[in-house]
Amino acid sequence: MKYFDTHAHYYDERFSEELNGSVDELIDALCSETLSCVVNIGTSPETSRLAIEQAKRHEKMYTAVGIHPSDTRFLSDMKAELCEIEKMLLDPASRAVAIGEIGLDYHYPDTDRERQMRYFTAQMEMAERLGMPVVIHDREAHGDIMEVIRKFPRVSGILHSFSGSAEMARELVALGYYISFSGTLTFTNAKKPREVASQIPRDRILIETDCPYLAPHPRRGTLNHSGNLVYTNAALAGVLGISEEECAALTSENGRRAFGL
Repeated sequence: MKYFDTHAHYYDERFSEELNGSVDELIDALCSETLSCVVNIGTSPETSRLAIEQAKRHEKMYTAVGIHPSDTRFLSDMKAELCEIEKMLLDPASRAVAIGEIGLDYHYPDTDRERQMRYFTAQMEMAERLGMPVVIHDREAHGDIMEVIRKFPRVSGILHSFSGSAEMARELVALGYYISFSGTLTFTNAKKPREVASQIPRDRILIETDCPYLAPHPRRGTLNHSGNLVYTNAALAGVLGISEEECAALTSENGRRAFGL
């Protein structure tokens, strides 16, 4: 079986710190044995450049470039930063297929919500202007995420590592979005994600790692990578009542459609 990992961060320092061997060797092995495709997701201008450099070395790797809500606190010139992101998106050599990872993250009490909202809205405007899909991060910000999404009906994309309700997922699907499930789908307390997965159209379901984070059961607490999609795929297949082979083929086809590949 081959899997489409719709959300990875292979430039993350954890790979160089914890991996026994080079990350390029790991990616080559995964592309040979496990992956049909992987999208390497940037979170800032700097990490977007790193994602692009990796993708240039791996035929099955594409990129999304953008500014993550949590990275906005380290940035100071939104106009210049977004100009740099747009240049990357327009460069065919970047292998960019989406704008992301963008969105809102309200987990920490000292979060500058207004600042995050400015970056999120500006990148949704960019997506609308360029006609590109988005990859959205939503952490404890469901209401505000939906409010922004509704303002841009011509933009579609992916809600990554989805944590919202089935009702929210159905509205997102109606607005043209895909719902992506990470290793959290395998956790013993993952009643809500499994309920969501069972209630949305099968042609809008994706799987991801968010590696090196969110390793699935039984690999929780370890360095995550695309080889662990076997566990997430198996969990999703069980929810949908189909074989693991059918589920891998379904989510791979959906991934290609979501990113226009």
